Amino acid sequence: MRTVIQRVEFANVTINGKLKSEIGKGLLVLLGIEDEDTTGDIEWLCGKIARLRIFEDDKGLMNLSVNEVNGEILVVSQFTLHASVKKGNRPSFVRAAKPDKAIPLYHSFIQQLGTELNKEIKTGEFGAMMKVNLLNDGPVTLVVDTKNKE
Repeated sequence: MRTVIQRVEFANVTINGKLKSEIGKGLLVLLGIEDEDTTGDIEWLCGKIARLRIFEDDKGLMNLSVNEVNGEILVVSQFTLHASVKKGNRPSFVRAAKPDKAIPLYHSFIQQLGTELNKEIKTGEFGAMMKVNLLNDGPVTLVVDTKNKE
């Protein structure tokens, strides 16, 4: 699994011009799932996201987690995170998991993250054409990949 995690002042997702989900201060998590991903990847990644200390404390240091600032989380599926541009100019998505594999893992990820943080996780809609609007705070943007644990 690969994620792009953005610390945001707000974020929302619209589908066909209708608001699906929105959050205030918190994390926007773009989630890419590949065929080899397992529940072990979900557990490691959700634990990492829950414990990331990327919010500022009263001294201006990134020392607080999303729970410590009472932040919200919006998870949006994004198969393009597993794009390969090694050959040619058109991305290849062969590493991205097909829906029959990805959808159950996506739902498990959301459930595990909610359990880990003891809060509701807002989402986009798997497979939908979505518009994501956000105000990146910092900007703080991290890429976390379960295959190399960084």
